[in-house]
Amino acid sequence: ICSGSDDGTVRLWDSRRRHCVKTLNNKYQVTAVCFNEKADNIMSGGIKQWYQRRVRAHLVSASTDKSMAMWDLEAGVRVRRFKGHQSFVNSCDVSDSPTMICSGSDDGTVRLWDSRRRHCVKTLNNKYQVTAVCFNEKADNIMSGGIDNHIKMWDLKHGEVSLEMKGHCDTITCLSLSPDGNFVLSNSMDNTVRMWDVRPFAPANRCLKAFVGAQHNFEKNLIRCCWSPQGTKIVSGSSDRMVYVWDTSSRKLLYKLPGHTGSVNDVDCHPTQPILMTASSDKSIYMGELK
Repeated sequence: ICSGSDDGTVRLWDSRRRHCVKTLNNKYQVTAVCFNEKADNIMSGGIKQWYQRRVRAHLVSASTDKSMAMWDLEAGVRVRRFKGHQSFVNSCDVSDSPTMICSGSDDGTVRLWDSRRRHCVKTLNNKYQVTAVCFNEKADNIMSGGIDNHIKMWDLKHGEVSLEMKGHCDTITCLSLSPDGNFVLSNSMDNTVRMWDVRPFAPANRCLKAFVGAQHNFEKNLIRCCWSPQGTKIVSGSSDRMVYVWDTSSRKLLYKLPGHTGSVNDVDCHPTQPILMTASSDKSIYMGELK
């Protein structure tokens, strides 16, 4: 398991022994972390997101120091730093082809990076701060959300918005692509989690479902959501210290899981097992089983 924190560290954990096996020191808060397909290096940046996947080689993260970094997991040292953003980097994602990375920042840009290069490959200019990004299935488009409440799909070939999805009434804090690549999940400060159809020839009204219950509060944390491995369940953190789990088809609330003593800022599911991980402002990470 990997986690990023306000304490400026990226930590690797042994989930069986429940202890930290390696600490990578970043001077500034870590806002997002995610592994890529392989598994030897880590990429990091700055605060509230951790990402758990099958063991892989790179970890990508975003930071309040306006940069992203790549870390070697074995040596525990930073091997590359990506500069270009002019403000906090709030979110990042890695494509299935492990060299491509996207990021969203308070500077109002979405940027595309190649991990083999130091400089940004493409800059997409959004008018407002960007708080969430993710690739589509083919990684030829990037989806972004921000304080303008809209989800935008950027065509990387032409460098422009090819689709804009409206429905949220407040800042979007997370975007998560479904396992089959047909849908995207969004979490918003309007206290809804919404499911959108991102297939090429979908109907004009792409918002399919809204899931209610999870909360946002005055802390304005970028609370994340995710899919179960088969896409049958949807999970979200919440500022009320609970973890919410819904059935995707019926929108029924299946579980409201207690335990944390602070806002639950991030959630993720094991890629093959019915295991859920949650990370909180209470400085702890919980691991539990979903039936």
